[in-house]
Amino acid sequence: MIYTENFKMGLKDIGKDNKIKNRAILEFLENIGAYQSDLVGYGAEFTNKTGLAWVLLDWKLKVLKRAVYGDILKIKTWGRAMNKASSYRDFEIYNQKGELCAIATSKWAMVDIKKGKIVKLSEEIIEKYEPEEKSVFENKILEKIEISKEDNTYKTTKYKVNRKDIDLNGHMHNLYYLDLVYEALPEDIYINETFDNVRIHYKKEIKPKEILNCDYIFENEKHKVCIYNEDRTILHAIGEVWN
Repeated sequence: MIYTENFKMGLKDIGKDNKIKNRAILEFLENIGAYQSDLVGYGAEFTNKTGLAWVLLDWKLKVLKRAVYGDILKIKTWGRAMNKASSYRDFEIYNQKGELCAIATSKWAMVDIKKGKIVKLSEEIIEKYEPEEKSVFENKILEKIEISKEDNTYKTTKYKVNRKDIDLNGHMHNLYYLDLVYEALPEDIYINETFDNVRIHYKKEIKPKEILNCDYIFENEKHKVCIYNEDRTILHAIGEVWN
């Protein structure tokens, strides 16, 4: 089932030249995915009843044409490759001229909120989402992000998790991981580059008041940030941005 919604950009959604920011795109995509889950009975509104919640494992975004302030965005989303372990969700974003502006895919798992453990997707859940076969990327599966065994760290940025970062599940909200990636970039790169490609792989949730080490690396023409806990025993996430 392909689900469609229209979104209007606000001032907080735009950056250089009044064009949409990557964070705003991911926020729209997150919201439309939530709206479809609400529709089929497995969204945030039903968590207390079902005891289940979706958790994000991976993002991949490619911007084809950056929408500008005033555009009414038409966003389409659908579930695909849904199995007992996880589900993919794909997206297409169109401007009001009907031009395809961005494509994205994401990977999700369902957790038991009381036990805090991933559970298998039942046939009933899969059937309600009516998954599609269509994939926006040629490679349908999100491959693992490799970390070089060599110490190529250019610089490290420390960050203390604040109250504003925490979501309804008591963990850092997934959009703030992209903020951490941007904070870790060298200033000249952050200011001068657009980053039409984004990838965030989530490995371990970040909890309130944690101290994080965000290591910036540049390799294979990509700006990569590895997010560790304070003593570097846990790798929470890896983010990549490139043009």
